[in-house]
Amino acid sequence: MATRGGLGQEARRSIALLAAPFSYAILLLAMPLGAVVLFSFWTQDFLDIDTTFTLANYEEALSQPIYRMLLGRSLWIAGAVTLVTVVLAFPIAYFVSFYVAPSRKSLWLFLITIPFWTSYLIRVFLWKVILGFNGVLNTSLQGLGFIDEPLTFILYNANAVVITLAHAFAPFAILPIFVALERIDRSLLEASQDLGENKVTTFLRVTLPLAMPGVVAATLIVFIPTIGDYVTPRLVGGPDGLMIANMIQTQFLRLNNAPLGATLAILAMLSVTVIALLFIWLNRKWLRTR
Repeated sequence: MATRGGLGQEARRSIALLAAPFSYAILLLAMPLGAVVLFSFWTQDFLDIDTTFTLANYEEALSQPIYRMLLGRSLWIAGAVTLVTVVLAFPIAYFVSFYVAPSRKSLWLFLITIPFWTSYLIRVFLWKVILGFNGVLNTSLQGLGFIDEPLTFILYNANAVVITLAHAFAPFAILPIFVALERIDRSLLEASQDLGENKVTTFLRVTLPLAMPGVVAATLIVFIPTIGDYVTPRLVGGPDGLMIANMIQTQFLRLNNAPLGATLAILAMLSVTVIALLFIWLNRKWLRTR
């Protein structure tokens, strides 16, 4: 009986500890998401919302070319940002993990995060100054004689969005990859080289597969929020760099059409979920072949 009472008391204590975060998750995560899903099945009737269940918003979102184009462009930009960020983050994380003394690794990670102490908006505006027609990059290249006319393909288009977002999410990719590399048993690498493998094959057959959990985490951390970013496309993307999040913002705030905006948000979330699950499945399938 005492054991049962003790277990009951321990269970009640666990429930009490979990009550606050569970309530937080319900109130601030599940309920807003449920409201978005519910709104997507309603329609806007001038200033009022018609709560009659309908799929009209989904029909409009899937039939109008502009929505399909924006969603496709958003997925393409998110994929490009993820690829660029992870490809650039891996060598940095690899260098810090394998070539920096253990006593200095914390300092290097600290230095990596310093640029991100400033406001996100300030960093976006700085990239706007750097990539501008008369910005730092064009002025420097012209001064060095590499170009005669300013480059126009690096601002107010999708390229500018990719560059800016890749810089913005770099630390979020470096850190999980670094953690995965740190967990690799160095004796496995030594054993691989003792068996006759060179550094390249050791990296491909041992290091990379063992680091894939960090790569997958970095990919998801970068890809998922990129789809929902609307500030960067608005400031540096121009007409050719706008994404689905900009249309969602327009539907909610300018056109006062919350149901259609909610529908676009649901379609974006579903697209991201499908792609993320497909990526995880392909990664597991690839690891089984190693």
